Amino acid sequence: MQKYDHAFGKNDIRGIYEQDITEELYYNIGIGFIEWLKIKSGKVPSQMTLTVCRDARLHSPKLSEALIAGLTSTGAKVIDLGLAPTPIGYYSEVTMPEVISAMIITASHNPSEYNGLKMTYQHQTLNEAQIKEVKELTFKHWRNEQTKINSSLVKDYNIIPDYIDDMKKRFGHIGKGIKVVVDSANATGGLVGPKLYRELGCEVIELFSEPDGRFPNHHPNPSDLKTLKDIEKSVIENRADIGIAYDGDSDRIGVIDTEGHPLTGDKLLLIYAMDLISNCKEKPTIVSEVKCSQVLYDTINKTGATAVMCKTGHGYIKEKMKETGAILAGEMSGHTFFKDRYYGFDDAIYAGCRIIEIIAKNKKLNSNFKIQDMLEPFNAVYTSHEVRFPCPNELKKPVLEKLKEYVNANKDMFGVEIKEIVTIDGMRIVFDGGFALIRQSNTEPVFTLRFEAGTKDECENIEKRMLDKLEELVK
Repeated sequence: MQKYDHAFGKNDIRGIYEQDITEELYYNIGIGFIEWLKIKSGKVPSQMTLTVCRDARLHSPKLSEALIAGLTSTGAKVIDLGLAPTPIGYYSEVTMPEVISAMIITASHNPSEYNGLKMTYQHQTLNEAQIKEVKELTFKHWRNEQTKINSSLVKDYNIIPDYIDDMKKRFGHIGKGIKVVVDSANATGGLVGPKLYRELGCEVIELFSEPDGRFPNHHPNPSDLKTLKDIEKSVIENRADIGIAYDGDSDRIGVIDTEGHPLTGDKLLLIYAMDLISNCKEKPTIVSEVKCSQVLYDTINKTGATAVMCKTGHGYIKEKMKETGAILAGEMSGHTFFKDRYYGFDDAIYAGCRIIEIIAKNKKLNSNFKIQDMLEPFNAVYTSHEVRFPCPNELKKPVLEKLKEYVNANKDMFGVEIKEIVTIDGMRIVFDGGFALIRQSNTEPVFTLRFEAGTKDECENIEKRMLDKLEELVK
């Protein structure tokens, strides 16, 4: 059992198949999770119904079978949704009254040899503390002998048509006259997105819609610019209004503008935010993370709405939304959360509907409208790509503390006045018109950094000063 320890992470269960992730583990997680639900809900297993769905990875069917066998061994009922995007799993819990939890077999954007598991309860994915509790109960109730699925407790159901019908009712024929390229990366988004956008009236050009767990065309991660070459080319060649790319389990969106340029997550969130603000009677609260441009926060706050900054990570974002009553949130990776007119979970297919709606609405007012027209505030700054600085895990905390001490004692180290130092996740040093950010990676022996200033030269100067000091401290 000890070999499975590190498969239990902060936001989900994840690892390499047959090394960290096995059928034996999934069978026993099924049992451990039911024990956890018994404590949390006060119900017995026979009163519980769970949904299970899976991504396109080649080993996902075997893991699904083992998980369902573990669940049904306790007497719990299962609705098997089959191959489906992660948001479809979330959707099942919020729209099917009898469902207590959704269990989603996926490793998201990780390479094909990985797999994982996401679990929900009370319309939220489990947080780090809850995952730890499930781990302890899984190991406590571990069974070395596995039983087969109790088929009398399992019902197969395809919920995707229900989801598409729901979206059609919400959005109508908004996509008429809009041309969109959709890159599903041979993952699960191809089962839903292209068909839905056509139903909304769009002209759709499809790339890699057929699910294939080997991901033969490119890695399913729109945050990696290398994976966007095909969609960028297709948008330009087809003179499309937009390109929409999904990650491996369709909870993160990548958006390409008419010139073939990918939009960073903060630019995309500003588009959603400004549209939302223009349609709200009361000024909304909008949440994002420390890696985002200062332009995002300043532009939202200037409207009278409230922009709230929190730690990086979708778990922290969801918690901050709940705490602040925010109706929109997003992060640099493309996770976008709509509580406005939706359920608050991250759904790239729904986020695609919202961006199509924004384009259609603006094209009615101006036939020459392009999505990048909404990003004028970003023209006033230059922002670096994410910079990764190697540092052994055991040194990251002391190095960061020394850097904080140095910055506080040398406020002129960047050659510009420091307005504020934010320490909710690493250190974000805010200047007039920009910032320097350093934070510890949660998963790798690196610092991740980002810089912003009025010009490229200013930005590169700030970056150099920061990296020079880091070099000195890490020696």
